[in-house]
Amino acid sequence: MIMPELAMHVLDIAQNSISAGAKHVKIVIDADRTRNILTIAVVDDGCGMDDEMEKRVLSPFTTSRTTRKVGLGIPFFKLGAECCDGNFELKSEKGIGTSITATYSISHIDRPPIGDIAETIAMLVICNEKTDFVLSYTIDGKTFIFDTEQIKIVLGDGIPLTDPDVMGWIRDYLCQGIEEINGGIDL
Repeated sequence: MIMPELAMHVLDIAQNSISAGAKHVKIVIDADRTRNILTIAVVDDGCGMDDEMEKRVLSPFTTSRTTRKVGLGIPFFKLGAECCDGNFELKSEKGIGTSITATYSISHIDRPPIGDIAETIAMLVICNEKTDFVLSYTIDGKTFIFDTEQIKIVLGDGIPLTDPDVMGWIRDYLCQGIEEINGGIDL
């Protein structure tokens, strides 16, 4: 089953990045309603994959996890994009990192909604404090940027991102920034 919200794909792919040892994960969401294209990309500086693994990871019968024998996240992300008149691209270099990009036709009847990206990013940040995240959220040329490295600089060494007040602020900041860019219209 393809995931009911694109935010779940973002969460799954970002978790793959963290499992691959990424210290920096960039999540790009870019909707151009005039061109009818939604692009979602997750780029990391994790361990990357060699050419053989890069080909195999597109199969649902390949996973690097030892707890199960199948890995459905990347194949379902690819299938979902292709079923919605979009494209899928995976680029990886061993020792450098991985980039996964999916495009969707915004108006395609089968395209899942984006879902709660603010909560998805907040959970990634709160549960993975050693990884830095950047969210670039663009709708029709208007962009909201969320960057944990910048937040850590402002907070200094004494206040962690897991501080309850900081966690609340992160959620509020993400919700407000995304809502402002959306202009009241969810994708």
